[in-house]
Amino acid sequence: MTPDEFRKHAHDLVEWMAGYMENVETFPVKSLVKPGEIFDKIPDNPPQKAESFDSLMSDFDKIILPGITHWQNPNFFAYFPANTSPASVLAEMVIATLGAQCMIWETSPAAAELEEKMMIWLRELISLPSGFEGVIQDSASTATLAAILTAREKSTNFSGNTEGLGKSGILKVYCSEQTHSSAEKGVKISGIGRKNLVKIPVRSDFSMDPEKLKEAILNDKEKGEIPCCVIVTLGTTGTTAIDPLRAIGEICRDNNAWLHVDAAMAGTALILPEFQWMLDGKEYIDSFVFNPHKWMFTNFDCTAYFVKDASLLIKTFEILPEYLKTRTRGKVNDYRDWGVPLGRRFRALKLWSVIRTYGVEGLREKVRNHIGIAAELSEMISKEADFEILAPVVICVVCFRYFPAGYTENQINDLNEKLNHQLNDSGKLYLSHTVLNGRYTLRMVTAQTNVTIGHVQNAWRLIKETARSLIS
Repeated sequence: MTPDEFRKHAHDLVEWMAGYMENVETFPVKSLVKPGEIFDKIPDNPPQKAESFDSLMSDFDKIILPGITHWQNPNFFAYFPANTSPASVLAEMVIATLGAQCMIWETSPAAAELEEKMMIWLRELISLPSGFEGVIQDSASTATLAAILTAREKSTNFSGNTEGLGKSGILKVYCSEQTHSSAEKGVKISGIGRKNLVKIPVRSDFSMDPEKLKEAILNDKEKGEIPCCVIVTLGTTGTTAIDPLRAIGEICRDNNAWLHVDAAMAGTALILPEFQWMLDGKEYIDSFVFNPHKWMFTNFDCTAYFVKDASLLIKTFEILPEYLKTRTRGKVNDYRDWGVPLGRRFRALKLWSVIRTYGVEGLREKVRNHIGIAAELSEMISKEADFEILAPVVICVVCFRYFPAGYTENQINDLNEKLNHQLNDSGKLYLSHTVLNGRYTLRMVTAQTNVTIGHVQNAWRLIKETARSLIS
């Protein structure tokens, strides 16, 4: 492709991108294709001769686009937000054009130093203690793995990396029953072992019970086992429950256990002064993660990971082959030593673009609006006799179910599962579910970048009509 051809296609593509952003609401929110439908439309063999970019885009529109679930549609209420914004998309275009490999300072000094500064900006925005240092990871799962590995090495005096875990004793990791599955994946990958992950019961609000945690740790210590790491969740995946940080932090302090905080989605709410209560006890935190690529309008991937003592993180991951030795080592941050991958993208540019384009006031206004919409939705649901709220509404997630009179619990579960599928198959909105105390629970997340109360009101009308039609 010549520079002139690139210029033409790039301009055409920007028009397509702008049109998509303007018209994303016109697409079915959830893809309606059947399994294998896209696969069967793609040729079995690659083309022998070059094809035009116009041909590629034509096939994209006909074959690929029908198989896309449109996360940027404001009627997307499922799972969690995976927000983007024009500022982030434009920065991503620059990142792709530069094609920089940002593994160490030498390979792009601006990338390393912008990342260092952006992590300071984020640290101040969410009010973590000033001693924390940060790095951008690809996902909260990777960040949690980094925390577990660092906790493992601290607990074994770094013998795990050198000698393996055979002589280290039994290490235990603790989390609540509602903690994200990345904790379980992390203990498997780390070599600590799945059976050594202790899932602590939750209280009525679905937050970890600190008394049960304390009891579990003391029981394990009596058996000669080592409390290695406790994972606190600020905003669980199912209900956005907030674990009691201070009470758990004190238990970690008393038992020399690493305290990792997973605030993947809810962490963005910490930019609001009125949500700083979630960080009560922050002085006990060893590591902390939240995802700007969820609720802070920065497209995937961009995870902010902070540690109280960066030297422990670096000692866990650093390795120095000859080809990576530089004259600047020790004077700068070589972020390939701060996590699993060697290769790193220039993610900091997206954060810089988003924060500068919105400003702190604009970010806070967006987040407050999403939280307010969830509160309004909760009120709407509470007014209906045949619906009920099943978990406290803390930030931007509302958990509820259809609850008509005269039906057994099993029948109600079946009704709600049928309701969920029927709504999603309509293409008009997209919900996901969880199970709380044996109850099939619908989850509605009001945090897509451009969602309005109007979108939620329309969705709620459709939910009520569809639910009641199931028993009419």
